[in-house]
Amino acid sequence: MSALDVAATGMLAQQLNVEVIANNIANLNTTAYKRQRPEFQDLLYQNLELVGSTSSDNGTIDASGIQLGTGVQTSAVYRITGQGNLVSTENTFDLAIEEKGYFQVELPSGDTAYTRAGSFQLSPDREIVNSDGYRILPGITIAADVTEVTINSTGEVLVKVAGQVTPQNVGQFELAVFPNEAGLQAVGGNMFLESASSGNPTTGTPGSTGIGTVIQGFLESSNVNMVTEITTLIAAQRAYEMNSKVIQTSDEMMQTANQVT
Repeated sequence: MSALDVAATGMLAQQLNVEVIANNIANLNTTAYKRQRPEFQDLLYQNLELVGSTSSDNGTIDASGIQLGTGVQTSAVYRITGQGNLVSTENTFDLAIEEKGYFQVELPSGDTAYTRAGSFQLSPDREIVNSDGYRILPGITIAADVTEVTINSTGEVLVKVAGQVTPQNVGQFELAVFPNEAGLQAVGGNMFLESASSGNPTTGTPGSTGIGTVIQGFLESSNVNMVTEITTLIAAQRAYEMNSKVIQTSDEMMQTANQVT
């Protein structure tokens, strides 16, 4: 019975659905995490009676035909890039991006990664780095005699030096935007890599056309909604149970047929 195979594809699809939900819930408190959602599509159909075929010698047309589906498959697991809440930390080097944009991170390999997690610190060389010690491009150094650091909404890093009144501009953050953010390749550590699906990045100063602004002393929280995830989890569980019930019913029908003598 094809119902066994069809129900099996349904169970596999819901298993993946639950795995995606589990990852979302696990990252509920991950800075700037973007929740994911699987997309499903139906499989090929068996044409037992072709739609539009003639149904008699008089040339009448079959209005609907007979098509039997063969199940479901996962077509994509895409990332929902909506803005997370901004949480105040009062930390000088914590930065949140409002609206579009990614910070650029220089990896040890020399490649550039992209992140919205703006929990930054100073390295032993007093460069602004992320929590893994990777340099934030284009590279900004804070001198040892600096007494106060202000990062404005356009990404300018203004510092006050002991004995001076006028702030000095020591650097400028740049943000990158992509034609298709959902196409970025996640590599862990709150970082992404450019891919063929994401398109080439466009960099610019915060606040310029199409690029978000920077807020000092804040971090972007995860955009996972716990209520939505739990509701989706319950629906996935019920769908899994129904598919398993189909397998059980098909087995009982086959058992009944086998007992016919």
